[in-house]
Amino acid sequence: MSGTTDGADAVTATPAAGVRMPDEPPLHGLGVSLPPADAPAKTEGTFPYAADLWAEGLLWAAVLRSPHPRARILSIDTRQAAEMPGVRVVLTHEDVPGDAAHGRGTPDRPVFAKDEVRHHGEPIAAVAAEHPDTARLAAAAIAVEYELLDAVTDPQLAFEAEPLHPDGNLIRHIPLRFGDAEAVGEVMVEGLYRIGRQDPAPIGAEAGLAVPRPDGGVEIYTASTDPHADRDLAAASFGLEPDRVKIVVTGVPGATGDREDPGMQLALGLLAMRTGCPVKLAATREESFLAHAHRHPTLLRYRHHADAEGKLVKVEAQILMDAGAYADTSAETLAAAVSFACGPYVVPHAVVEGWAVRTNNPPSGHVRGEGALQVCAAYEGQMDRLAAQLGLEPDEIRLRNVMATGDLLPTGQTVTCPAPVAELLRAVKEAPLPELPKDTPEAEWLLPGGPEGAGEPGAVRRGVGYALGMVHMLGAEGADEVSTATVKVSGSVATVLCAAVETGAGFATLARQIVQETLGIDEVHVAGVDTDQPPAGRACHSRHTWVSGGAVERAAKMVRTQLLQPLAHKFGMSTELLQITDGKITSYDGVLSTTVAEALDGKELWATAQSRPHPTEPLDENGQGDAFVGLAFCAIRCVADVDIELGAVRVVEMAVAQDVGRVLNPRQLRARIEAGVTQGLGAALMENLRTTRGQVRHPDLTGYALPTALDAPDIRIVKLVEERDVVAPFGAKPVSAVPVVTSPAAVAAAVRAATGRPVGRLPIRPQAAVAQVVQR
Repeated sequence: MSGTTDGADAVTATPAAGVRMPDEPPLHGLGVSLPPADAPAKTEGTFPYAADLWAEGLLWAAVLRSPHPRARILSIDTRQAAEMPGVRVVLTHEDVPGDAAHGRGTPDRPVFAKDEVRHHGEPIAAVAAEHPDTARLAAAAIAVEYELLDAVTDPQLAFEAEPLHPDGNLIRHIPLRFGDAEAVGEVMVEGLYRIGRQDPAPIGAEAGLAVPRPDGGVEIYTASTDPHADRDLAAASFGLEPDRVKIVVTGVPGATGDREDPGMQLALGLLAMRTGCPVKLAATREESFLAHAHRHPTLLRYRHHADAEGKLVKVEAQILMDAGAYADTSAETLAAAVSFACGPYVVPHAVVEGWAVRTNNPPSGHVRGEGALQVCAAYEGQMDRLAAQLGLEPDEIRLRNVMATGDLLPTGQTVTCPAPVAELLRAVKEAPLPELPKDTPEAEWLLPGGPEGAGEPGAVRRGVGYALGMVHMLGAEGADEVSTATVKVSGSVATVLCAAVETGAGFATLARQIVQETLGIDEVHVAGVDTDQPPAGRACHSRHTWVSGGAVERAAKMVRTQLLQPLAHKFGMSTELLQITDGKITSYDGVLSTTVAEALDGKELWATAQSRPHPTEPLDENGQGDAFVGLAFCAIRCVADVDIELGAVRVVEMAVAQDVGRVLNPRQLRARIEAGVTQGLGAALMENLRTTRGQVRHPDLTGYALPTALDAPDIRIVKLVEERDVVAPFGAKPVSAVPVVTSPAAVAAAVRAATGRPVGRLPIRPQAAVAQVVQR
């Protein structure tokens, strides 16, 4: 099935954006804007965030963190802290009974630093006390003697520097070779690009509660996005079997992937087991900035070759990613960056080198669109350079090179999924441009910098820029993507049990819609998540829409068969001749008509099913292999006003066309796209966790700027291409990551168009947005 949907129509499938009037039937099934079940609790303040949890006999935790980016630990003296009134226990590396190291991708990160600290904010000790202030004072009273070491903070120097970790400084190197490495084009352009350290900046900082169990195990209540992986990490560190550790997922206060700090959970569990009391920790915003992973800062060098008509001949690229002190998910992030280094374009020949290295900078890890965002900013900058060199319009050179279904990635993998890249680009190009602001006092708000800015209206230039982005769906390189779900039906109520965490991406709402669509039951509940349920995997790459949604659909269909088989047998027909609509079961000939409740007749039906997409394979020694399950694409046109004297930038409009496969919840889809564009806007203009020789500067929301409602532009979804991916459940594709990837490149392109400057650094500095020649 192939089709396109105008954005305005796509997000208003029901009246008033999904709001049901009293005399209307209930919202039901796929394709409607079913509101989230947790919306009332969030608006009323009763949503169960971990920071609000309480238990009888509660103790409070605090963590001592390193003030240095690199130092040798000569001694740790906990006596003064342990003797303070109200302090129950102080733990260091000596008190970790199991594996001393943990990590999401590579287990190379210590629970508590032992011989050396490798980044600013690394945990050294933890305290449990009867009052939070006592815990913090006790942590501050721990005396640590350091020998300061020279921090390696430039990833380019990591290759020759002494080893910063027993595993060495190089985490992964991927040399990609595709086609003829000696090929050259008639035209060649070069560029150097730098991408900053974006923080996930969750709405709520990390928090958790650990409760000891009578069997010597522990239960940890926290906003985990991958509870089974966290359980296994914790059990290994605690020296316990996994079934003696339970992770209970609380409300997640915003997540853009694996946002939580596993080390916090490990410290909590150890404190609870040691004291025999419940222990709670609520991180400060500073601790949150220091502890969790950030987007990889990246240095990219590019050389594009093209013929005289603008057709790409070869892409050469060098990609250097700063992983910080530990590996985390850097290996898979690098794989995405190298694989997508040429973008959604047909490139006959490619030579790409990618490295991820350890430094003494803050840790890097999974942040939405990892790897793909960094290279998108670079290859789109190169396409603008080529357009200028050849005298072509930026959109025209892109149209001459866009990929389509059947083309090859530089990894040698064939693009088998729908790839309507040209259609997306044409949609944003043909969308009407926003009007210029009128010369009125009110229009001062529309100037870059606002009415208090020092700029002059005559110095404002408007630029229009284009960008095309792509992301992969699910895990890659042989990752076993599997999820399990159970659907139960009793009376007129259905319940879904699946360990897929609702992070704000809308899985809980989707699960309800799937069951409604399949079983015709309006009242569907999604149970809370804990590790007593079978695993569903991590909540990233929109994988729960595909894998967990597929498991829910299979389980619901199995229940549907159980429900319909007795009726089909009674009337001498197959179940395929029966349909369920709005709670009623009818046959094709109208002979049978009954309600679902009547057919159940008091019975409880249930089924459990798994979903596992087709396998992938690791990239080989030449960067070749079928590493990805599927791809999603986006085109964005950015219109920006730039004060070419001061360098102030105001993004006026972002026009978005996206390849979505199928719209499952129109209102939810719009929200995900708008959120993704806004997050990308932050990466383009303001978000950068700054460091000085490895020391984080201003780790708070005063020093780290985020886009607000005043910064958000008009986001117009001009087209949604609904060309279903036949291998995906429901044919749907992920929608939130690809606009994050594409929007920073589009903003940079618009600033280039307005100023004539190359703009090779994100976030864009004011001096980079000042025109080279200003004529007044």
